[in-house]
Amino acid sequence: MHNEFFRMQGIVKRYQMGDELQTVLHGVDLTVKEGEFLSVLGPSGSGKSTLMNIIGCLDTPTEGEYILRGREIAKQDAKQLAAIRNREIGFVFQSFQLLPRLNALRNVELPLIYAGLGEKERLARAEETLVRVGLKDKLGNRPNQLSGGQQQRVAIARALATNPSILLADEPTGALDQATGKQVLQLFEEINRDGRTIIMITHDLSIAKHANRIVHILDGMLMEGDEQHD
Repeated sequence: MHNEFFRMQGIVKRYQMGDELQTVLHGVDLTVKEGEFLSVLGPSGSGKSTLMNIIGCLDTPTEGEYILRGREIAKQDAKQLAAIRNREIGFVFQSFQLLPRLNALRNVELPLIYAGLGEKERLARAEETLVRVGLKDKLGNRPNQLSGGQQQRVAIARALATNPSILLADEPTGALDQATGKQVLQLFEEINRDGRTIIMITHDLSIAKHANRIVHILDGMLMEGDEQHD
């Protein structure tokens, strides 16, 4: 259960902004164990989304070492990174990012097409995952026929469909009212109890506290937060 899932050491990220070189992450060290539920807590502009993109292999660091399940990410080419993202990582975004013309079942099926599964297996897996997030009776509904909370559950099901090792959630309750947000967080807690590693990015301490561990990010520097106990 508690093997090391990934390790970051001395992660620096710089971007060229016009004539200036801007440093967004300053020597971040972070180790996450398998099965952890971690919140990265920080205000807007703190570097948390940049960190999330690096963890999710959507971006690579300028300096430093990132080892994900024994693989050094800097040494992977674009094709290898895409394969790692598809196999290891499920993404959940604030804005759901569902395709409006597709119903819930077909939205959840999408990543399984990229994973190369046959249609029968894809639809069975998509249905099973939607049932898992409590949407058994909404399979045929399009996003505009679903509430915000239901849309986010579809997005979570889509992230889980490929059976990823880690779920990355970026402000997952940002577009939801408080009660609905709480339900989504309870779903994350259940998914984590099943053994899935979860990293959640948020600016809200009350949301961050749903995780087992909190790290704080400010001006691109990471600090361990308080251990959270029930």
